[in-house]
Amino acid sequence: MSASTNLENNLALEANEKARKRFIQARKAFAHDPRWWCGAILIAFVLAAIAAPLISPYPPTLYNPTHAAEGPSAAHWLGTDALGRDQLSRIIFGTRISLSVAAITILLGGICGTLLGIIAAYSRGWIDQIISMIVDALLAFPSLVLALALVAALGPSIINLIIALAVVRIPIYARIARGQTLQIAAQDYVAAAHVSGTPTWKILWRHILPNIFSPLLVQATISISFAILDESVLSFLGLGVQPPTPEWGAMVNDAQQYLRTNPWMMVGPALTIIVVLVSLNLFGDAVRDQLDPRTQTQVSETATTKS
Repeated sequence: MSASTNLENNLALEANEKARKRFIQARKAFAHDPRWWCGAILIAFVLAAIAAPLISPYPPTLYNPTHAAEGPSAAHWLGTDALGRDQLSRIIFGTRISLSVAAITILLGGICGTLLGIIAAYSRGWIDQIISMIVDALLAFPSLVLALALVAALGPSIINLIIALAVVRIPIYARIARGQTLQIAAQDYVAAAHVSGTPTWKILWRHILPNIFSPLLVQATISISFAILDESVLSFLGLGVQPPTPEWGAMVNDAQQYLRTNPWMMVGPALTIIVVLVSLNLFGDAVRDQLDPRTQTQVSETATTKS
């Protein structure tokens, strides 16, 4: 085995050991930071979405005009809407739509953005310039405005909504992946891998992706709340999920005209959106504090100063 290969393996093991230590620190912090417990709320919503047909008291699209716009009762815990549909059932089934759309959006946007960022960082030259210009052009528009324009052009549907929200998030992940790849590619163990003749795809899979995963995960955890918010806003405007499919933003839109006379129709879906977004933001902050090296450095410097 050549000296360059030994150097590559030693440096890679050192990097993996640092990642393992960060994971152990994150696991210890779980018991001390209350923000981590917001994950339990998120898990509860995920389980509710999975078991929606089992725990929902009524079908979400069941019309019952004789019980239209009723207040909370033993039969309907959160009341009914203007068509007599059970609000709780629609919120539970709406969890499926909101969480699945947000998850697919982050997954597609993250994968495409990461690939573009790595290609730009490794190719350099005119390929890097073209990708960077496209990313900068997309980032010049507010995300919601760009998503609104894309959905309006493609037409209102769940598929088009996912495409629009994914496109909006591609430049965010591309910029992060490019910056992180440039930093990792300058490390000694990557240079040793090149010298030893390791194929590029193996370097990317073994050295680049594992080391840029943490900042991408932090971004995904934070971005999913914005994806849910954008999805709800577009559905509220009638450009997302179409009736009679239950969705939180569309439910808020349906309830706004009854806000003075039947306010409970607004409370359920609006409060659900608030709880999910706050939980995701707090949980995302906790993940960032544990996985972001810059945050870790600031915490270490603060502790050293106090001591």
